Amino acid sequence: MTQSVRPHAARLPIRLIGAISALAVAAIPVAALFAQERAAPFTVVETDQRFTRLQDAVDAIGDARGTIAIAPGRYEQCAVQGAGEVSFLATEPGSVIFDGVTCEGKAALVLRGRSAEVAGIIFQNMRVPDFNGAGIRLERGNLTIAESWFRDSQQGILTAQDPSGQLVIDRSTFTRLGTCEGHGGCAHSVYTGDYGHVRITRSRFEEGRGGHYVKSRAARVDIASSSFDDAAGRGTNYMIDLPGGASGQISNNWFVQGADKENYSAFIAVAAEGRTRDSSGLNVTGNDARFATGVDRNSVFVADWSGDMGGVGENTLDSRLTRYEVR
Repeated sequence: MTQSVRPHAARLPIRLIGAISALAVAAIPVAALFAQERAAPFTVVETDQRFTRLQDAVDAIGDARGTIAIAPGRYEQCAVQGAGEVSFLATEPGSVIFDGVTCEGKAALVLRGRSAEVAGIIFQNMRVPDFNGAGIRLERGNLTIAESWFRDSQQGILTAQDPSGQLVIDRSTFTRLGTCEGHGGCAHSVYTGDYGHVRITRSRFEEGRGGHYVKSRAARVDIASSSFDDAAGRGTNYMIDLPGGASGQISNNWFVQGADKENYSAFIAVAAEGRTRDSSGLNVTGNDARFATGVDRNSVFVADWSGDMGGVGENTLDSRLTRYEVR
């Protein structure tokens, strides 16, 4: 069975209020969100302080907890959060664009405070000399992302290691990301280091430009109700790569493998770089996987180098897909 691109996750612009309530982000007075001055587009909601530079707004919050409401516009700015709990919220989802400027040669937002939230923001054209230019670099702490769009960059989201941290991505889109041009290996749409938990829901991955769509070294991964549309991908690899293994679930997702692949041998790879975690608690069920129209090849849905899984659950698969293979 073949099928071409199918709409799945919502695209920006979309309503911010629904995403925020769904993720239990604290309510913000509407008047405070929209009372912006053109000359000072970054407002710390709790104090009504207004800044022309995003970094100044972050610094004003410091080690406390605060919300930065961002007025519509295209910004060639970046910021580093070194402490505290900061929410970066677009007052009009999809109208805030961070374009092409990175801090510390890493990302538009470099986050190493206790926690952060990002909602309604577009990140685009992030490139740095080591080929890891990202919309967000998460180095420590928890991060929740809602209704945001990462596009046309070397990487969408890249994390360091924080075994006690959690990354949550909901209703977000990742477009034309990834590259294998760098000498240190490939960049990916989402690449997480040794994090405690990675949760991705109701999101869309499309038109990859190299690497994997999701690569995660987290102890637990929950990837659900999302789409991985590789029909227009170029030189891509796996849809989901769990290089050391993981527990959790991959459920109710939609996968389409395209023609232009660097590696088409599997859709999902488990422990391909060595078994560092027990994957017996990883459940893969309820997914739909197929090839794009015109693609004539065989592949494997789940390739398991750990040998822990013992198989996968019920999934709807193209007839040319082998359900599960131990390698």
